[in-house]
Amino acid sequence: MTMFNNILEFTQLKFKYLYENSLFLQKIDNLIFLSIIAVFLSSTIMSSDVIGFIALITVFLTFVKILTKPGEKLDCKNFELWLLAYFMIVIISLAGSTLFHLSLKGFFKTFTYLAFYFSLVQYLKNNKNKIPYILATIGICVSFEAVVGFLQNFSHVEEISGWQDVSGLNPEEVMTRVYGTLKPYNPNLLGGYFVAGIPALYGLAGYLFVDKKYKYSIVGLILALFSTMTLFLTGCRGSYIGMMVIFACMFGVSAKYLWNNYKQIYLSIVGGVVAFATSALLLVTSLRARVLSIFAMRQDSSNSFRFNVYHSSIEMFKDNWLLGIGVGNQNFREIYGLYMKTGFDALSAYNIFLEIAVESGIFALIAFVGFLITLVKNAINFILKSNDTKAVIIVSSSIISIVAVCIHGMVDTVFFRPQIQFVFWTMVAVARTLIFTKGNLE
Repeated sequence: MTMFNNILEFTQLKFKYLYENSLFLQKIDNLIFLSIIAVFLSSTIMSSDVIGFIALITVFLTFVKILTKPGEKLDCKNFELWLLAYFMIVIISLAGSTLFHLSLKGFFKTFTYLAFYFSLVQYLKNNKNKIPYILATIGICVSFEAVVGFLQNFSHVEEISGWQDVSGLNPEEVMTRVYGTLKPYNPNLLGGYFVAGIPALYGLAGYLFVDKKYKYSIVGLILALFSTMTLFLTGCRGSYIGMMVIFACMFGVSAKYLWNNYKQIYLSIVGGVVAFATSALLLVTSLRARVLSIFAMRQDSSNSFRFNVYHSSIEMFKDNWLLGIGVGNQNFREIYGLYMKTGFDALSAYNIFLEIAVESGIFALIAFVGFLITLVKNAINFILKSNDTKAVIIVSSSIISIVAVCIHGMVDTVFFRPQIQFVFWTMVAVARTLIFTKGNLE
């Protein structure tokens, strides 16, 4: 990094006069913040291309900032070395792809996501006080989708495509699956979006409670619970698993503060949540049928479809284990046609890790898993050792979101959608900022 920082120091020196006399450059942090917020707001109603374009504006502004603003430097943490290795392997995979033009499109998407992460890291280094506002924006977007989904449930929206296997189900067991306003309309996408964003709401509720802003904390908790309820209306079974991971991790983190002095309250809360979930499964017929279908294996057509995709994807990986086929769902779909069982076309491998292995090879998978393990390890150490309660709450909510998204992504394809990707990388940037930089959130 020393070489890059020397280059930046040289360019910053050359642009010093321009920076000191330019209103645009003096206010560039404000513009970056607005563009970051715009990414999340646009995610609720705009197409993938529009969301990506706004994210690239953030990247461009950050590039201008580091070239011109005195004192801006680059640094690389241990888990980011894994991430850098992953990106380099993706480039090599792109170069070796037999469908280069299709893989190039997928590469640009990957570049956009990682560049957005880099931009957030550079921005948050000196603007840690904006982290609650960024998480609040994510929380507002999640709450908006929850309200829309709740209304869709009562209006009994019809499926746009076959979203559930209704064969063998009684009419009362068929669920109205809500999908919100995220494009393309898909209840699994909404479920994945809730898994990524709901931890921000719970985290903000805790953050505001510690900050003694009790009214706002209660509002945040109500919105978090309401969004959790709407998550179950999506009928996305992968998001059900993700939500269970969120609750388990939240209870694990809260034990640090509640177990010694408030053991009875802690156990009451845990018992209440378990009792409520059990009651919901017993009393709501459609929800019970949806949850039980997870264990139906080949008897459920959706499960059977995924097993067929997994089998074909593993065969693809065996034939392309070193460098993969190249990144991107269009590239995947073209190659998948050579391996698929008749009538079982697929856009992706329906598993994050299998998808990475197929697209970019075994070493890309190792690098990505290494990135996740190292990040989670750093976060756990921070949570256990830090005395900064507010920072622990925010880091916890970020890492819980990351882990839950990855667990959900083991059985679904929506991880690679921009609505989820930008939240995912934002959580990584937030955790990175609080773990590795000094100072508090104020």
